[in-house]
Amino acid sequence: MIPAERQRKILFLLKSQQMISIIELADLLDVSHMTVRRDIEKLEKQGRVNSVSGGVQLTEAIHRELSRDMKVMQFSQEKEKIGILAASLITSNATVYLDAGTTSLEVAHQLSKRDDLVIITNDFSIATFLMAHSLNEIYHTGGKADRDNQSTVGSKVADFLLNINIDIAFISTSSWSLRGLSTPNENKIIVKRAIAKVSKAVYLISDSSKYGKIAAFHALDIEKINAVITDSAFSDNAQLDLNEKGVLVMCPE
Repeated sequence: MIPAERQRKILFLLKSQQMISIIELADLLDVSHMTVRRDIEKLEKQGRVNSVSGGVQLTEAIHRELSRDMKVMQFSQEKEKIGILAASLITSNATVYLDAGTTSLEVAHQLSKRDDLVIITNDFSIATFLMAHSLNEIYHTGGKADRDNQSTVGSKVADFLLNINIDIAFISTSSWSLRGLSTPNENKIIVKRAIAKVSKAVYLISDSSKYGKIAAFHALDIEKINAVITDSAFSDNAQLDLNEKGVLVMCPE
């Protein structure tokens, strides 16, 4: 069986079950584990599957993001731990970017007692919180309002960011994979790319539930990320794959 036929077979099998192990696929296809892993790697680069611990699953398509109010209620403990770890990486007198999102808001909570930072955000909730609870210098990017996400998006945000030198940026996303970050909102693409361009260090902050999901628009290649801060449920296989691409994975203890 040639590689293309094996890969079609893998996709066919995954349509009928949520996850298949490497061992099971090797037996079903009568090939070595290494051959199966090469096929999975090929499909993963195409954004069609996602490696999980010991196996593979179909990539989940995202057509529309959840509202901000719904996101706040999900994975709150994981987000808090991610926020604590992310905040610990910020050195004195740094210029920091906090991307719109509930995980970024947890980073902001950890920075409320500091007064030495310049913090830039496109998130209305983050800006409001920091103005009320922090003595740090705060900049909001302005731009077109996204009501569902309570933030701003589009070219005006990107134009603002391209005139700033950022020491450390924390990017959020509702969907990402080994290929990179994706979004159902086309107006977010230019913002993500501007952040990556002007920042010395770029960290993706995301709970593990968002890995392996894919939305309509590709926003940022994974190679543009220096490190991912996620939770302990993140797949070991996915972590190894990211390490091979030069992306560090960090999990709170």
